[in-house]
Amino acid sequence: MIENLPGYVSITFILTAFLAVGFLFRAVKTTVFETTPARILIFILSFWIFFQAVLALNGFYLVEAGFPPRLFLFGAFPALLLIVLYFVFFRRTFVERLPLRTLTLLSVVRIPVELVLFWLYRNQLVPQSMTFEGRNFDIVSGLAAIVVYFVAFRGGRVNRPLLIGWNLLGLVLLFNIVATAILALPAFNPGQPPETVNRAVLYFPFVWLPTIVVPIVLFSHLASLWKLFGKREI
Repeated sequence: MIENLPGYVSITFILTAFLAVGFLFRAVKTTVFETTPARILIFILSFWIFFQAVLALNGFYLVEAGFPPRLFLFGAFPALLLIVLYFVFFRRTFVERLPLRTLTLLSVVRIPVELVLFWLYRNQLVPQSMTFEGRNFDIVSGLAAIVVYFVAFRGGRVNRPLLIGWNLLGLVLLFNIVATAILALPAFNPGQPPETVNRAVLYFPFVWLPTIVVPIVLFSHLASLWKLFGKREI
């Protein structure tokens, strides 16, 4: 845990992380809950949340020796690999059956995420570039998700061009903040002042940002675009 950090920052982020997980589980429950891929995902994600918390609480990610950084090797990479495996092996039985409405609304979690990043910046735990005062405009995706949700599905018809455009924009903004966050990690900024590097994600609960929240948001966009471009059932 990070000392001297206001409690509301950690609490807000914990609730946000579970909100992201809740959206995903909601999508699974309404469509593919009884399938084998769903059971596998629920087990893996439940374990992954606990496992990442244990690693962070024991200071595992604070060790800067070695390359690539431990956070990527033991945190982000396995999550990305799981996404790839689901698209390779469970496209028809899982990915294509998820409800587009829930996948779209899931991005509202980016609003509290951006607020948390701003608070972390105020406490000198992430650089300004990772906030909406810097180069991070990801809050736009969260705010737009609410509007897109109500407009794209209005009148019983689906506005595919709007959804495709919004999902592509969401991916661009997501990749922008992810790249900014990676380049700001201590491993890439040796000797820099603490307030200019991305230290927060090495600690609990903020380790869940690159290992839980970002992969879920990424998956929601990729699954949505797969369904939209393929004109599959939504």
